[in-house]
Order: sequence, then structure tokens, then C-alpha cells
Amino acid sequence: MTEYINMWKNYVNFSDRTNMRGYWMAIALNFLIGIVLSIIAKVLRTTLLSDLYSLAILIPSLAIIVRRLRDGGKEWPWIFVALIPLVGWVWLIILMCRSSVEDNGVPVV
Repeated sequence: MTEYINMWKNYVNFSDRTNMRGYWMAIALNFLIGIVLSIIAKVLRTTLLSDLYSLAILIPSLAIIVRRLRDGGKEWPWIFVALIPLVGWVWLIILMCRSSVEDNGVPVV
């Protein structure tokens, strides 16, 4: 839960770094919240709540992806790899799974 709260606290912070655990825990909780909101939307027969959440999470999600890329040794333009048809999202997930890298390019153990 701490990682998810940190994602919201740093929702416009595109310059720092987010470690692998922080990224994946925030994404997992975000996914679970999305599932719960989808179930509620199905019961209420309206998608307004889930649509508003999707809109609200857009900027924080981009920010945490950019911070995770930076922590893995890549710069922010690598986010556009997701636009490559068929393999883009897989490539981006692989980049998100990279180990943290120090500023001089040496992997952190």
C-alpha cells in the first residue's frame, strides 16, 4: 500500500527513480482497484466510476513508468516503445523488469 500511496504523492514527479518493487506493487494494487471498480460498474450498469478512475490514474501511471525506466538505466523516450505493434508492450514490460542501475551505469545488486 505504501508504494501505491507514493505513486499518488509523486504523481507529477518525472525526474526521480522508482525501484522495481515499488513499481510492481503500485501497478498490482492499481490493477486490483481496477478490477473492483469494473465489478461495481457491472453491478451498477454504468462505467462512470471506472472511467473516472482510469482518467485520474493516467498521469501518475506515466510518471511511475518514467521513474522506473530511469531507475533501470533508460531515459523517458523509451516509453514510446509500447507503441510498436505486437511486441511493444512486451518490450516495455521487459524494461520494467530490469535491475536498478546506478548513475554511472553499474547494476545495483
